[in-house]
Amino acid sequence: MEFAAVRRKINLLPYFLILPAFVLILVFKAYPIISTVIDGFRNRGAWTLSVYRRVFTDSAFWNALWITIKINLLMIPFQVFVSFLLALLVNVMVKGIGIFRTIYYLPVTISLTVAAILWNMMFSPNSGIINSLLGVLHIPPQGFLIDKNQALLSIVVIASWKGCGYWMMFLLAGLKNIDSSIYESARIDGANFVKIIVRITVPMIRKVLLFVFVANTTANVLLFVPMQMITMGGPEGSTNVLMYEAYKSAFKFADRPRSAVMVTVLLLIIVIVCVGQFKLLNEKDDAATGRL
Repeated sequence: MEFAAVRRKINLLPYFLILPAFVLILVFKAYPIISTVIDGFRNRGAWTLSVYRRVFTDSAFWNALWITIKINLLMIPFQVFVSFLLALLVNVMVKGIGIFRTIYYLPVTISLTVAAILWNMMFSPNSGIINSLLGVLHIPPQGFLIDKNQALLSIVVIASWKGCGYWMMFLLAGLKNIDSSIYESARIDGANFVKIIVRITVPMIRKVLLFVFVANTTANVLLFVPMQMITMGGPEGSTNVLMYEAYKSAFKFADRPRSAVMVTVLLLIIVIVCVGQFKLLNEKDDAATGRL
């Protein structure tokens, strides 16, 4: 009788419903991560730290790590800022606004591989449409993806064009949850547009902004498709991010332990960033609770 009563209290249906997704996460997410971390400590079947010592004394690793940090310092704030502006722009109730939302979101539906090919054609120094437009303005042709000083910024443009519409939708959802009466009260009190954004909008969608920042960081730290498709880490190593260096180690040089160490470093970077950001959010929430 007691067992039957406990069984009635515990509804197993939700657990059965999420079981397929849980198994898929274990097989395609958890297992590869654990396997990769283990591979970094194994060399020719033996447990060792020699692979870590070899990687950490390799100048190519440190250059790739620096390029990864640099591109993310440029790309993540830029993408979040542009996505926020787009969300503000389409968060209006006017006729035809759905068309603009669709246009801004359309690049998300294109694969990053296709986007890289399209932008490679547009960035072409000789026949690209962008240099043609610059010629109309009497600006000399630019190298873009073949110029070591412009290649990294060009990758930022490609990734941002592809990703900003996606992050915009999350921010737009956050904006829709803000009661319009709050804005009306602020306008009555004489607050201008900038003050409303800084003092009302941003604080009220702080959690959504944090999610976008964390998810964007995770996606961009692992970015390597444009490098693989277009630049191949060049010119002169200017776009050789750590993920692409790990890819080369595994699939071009068959050095899986070296690749595993680099992927483990990327994983640690993502974990540190995510933990730091969530801790910062919790501190702000505690401070807000204390003020209340």
